[in-house]
Amino acid sequence: MPLTIAQLGQPILRGATVEVPVEEIASPSFQQFLNDTRDTLRDAGGAGLAAPQVFDRRRVFLAAILPPSEPDGEPEIETFINPRLVGASDERAEAWEGCLSFPELLVLVSRPLAVRVRYLSERGEPCVMDLIDFPARVVQHEHDHLEGILTLDRAKSSRHIVKASEIDAFLGKDPFSPVS
Repeated sequence: MPLTIAQLGQPILRGATVEVPVEEIASPSFQQFLNDTRDTLRDAGGAGLAAPQVFDRRRVFLAAILPPSEPDGEPEIETFINPRLVGASDERAEAWEGCLSFPELLVLVSRPLAVRVRYLSERGEPCVMDLIDFPARVVQHEHDHLEGILTLDRAKSSRHIVKASEIDAFLGKDPFSPVS
């Protein structure tokens, strides 16, 4: 069942998260939470969704960053439980990011181009993933949610926050081109 997505201003988006005990991962209630979060992410059409965005304080996020299971299919969703970013490239890239908690805004954010993340899978198995480009950006964005950080906090200035429907007018060109 899809969950309600917290919107900008909800205190849970700024709060601390708590580790998921390993023994809780296999529980029916936690697995149902993961299924409901996955349904919510798919219904919303986002690239990722963190537990605080669905009013839950656990250190969990989902990211649609895996290759599709069929040609022209949607990216598959990976579950990240108790994730830790353990490495990042020195090289950075800027890109416009949206967020399901304030879908009317886009924020220009500079992030490391590549990251390494350690986490537990939805089955509780330890995993390490090296990511680059868009998948790395999605994981960093969702990891920020677990730290109470929003893309708005990462904008260089208020000039780098734009109403999504006005991005073309703001840029006067391709909406995914960097802005100086």
